[in-house]
Amino acid sequence: MKHAKYVIPMMAAALAFSTGVFAESMSKEQYKSEMTRIKGEYDSAKQRCDTLSGNAKDVCVAEAKGQEKVAKAELNARQKNTEKARYDARVAKAEADYDVAKERCDDKAGNEKDVCVKDAKAALTRAKADAKADAKVSDARRDAGAKATEARHDAAEDTRDADYQAAKERCDTYSGDAKDRCVNDAKARFGKS
Repeated sequence: MKHAKYVIPMMAAALAFSTGVFAESMSKEQYKSEMTRIKGEYDSAKQRCDTLSGNAKDVCVAEAKGQEKVAKAELNARQKNTEKARYDARVAKAEADYDVAKERCDDKAGNEKDVCVKDAKAALTRAKADAKADAKVSDARRDAGAKATEARHDAAEDTRDADYQAAKERCDTYSGDAKDRCVNDAKARFGKS
């Protein structure tokens, strides 16, 4: 159990660091190198678990597998740099946390164990729901940004048209060449042909 006190903060720090670098792109060599590093870390963590026994070992193995699963999902999110990949990484983290929590529940018995498992399941459901909601909010923001840009463009075009019409109307006070020059000047200023 001493091992768990250190692993969870390390996982949280790794997740916090990795989410900051999602936008990076990486080469195939970097990707392979990272996969090798993840595999090495998993193998080392699993070896440390071999010194334990009983449920402590089961918890340790669940933590090691969870770290590997999360690291791979985050690596894929960094490589793909898509909203879906980031969502998958968050779900992987939630599922890894659930697997560890469920293993920890095995130390309990009876109703206490049942409550522990239900709490773990509720935390998993909440984390998945939050990830889904955040993904939808991100999509909505992206769509809203596009719509706002389009609305600003339309407003600028409408303003330019209104200003052109007003300038053209001012030209009606002139006649002949002066009027033609005034209209041509208005067309040039407001991008009309």
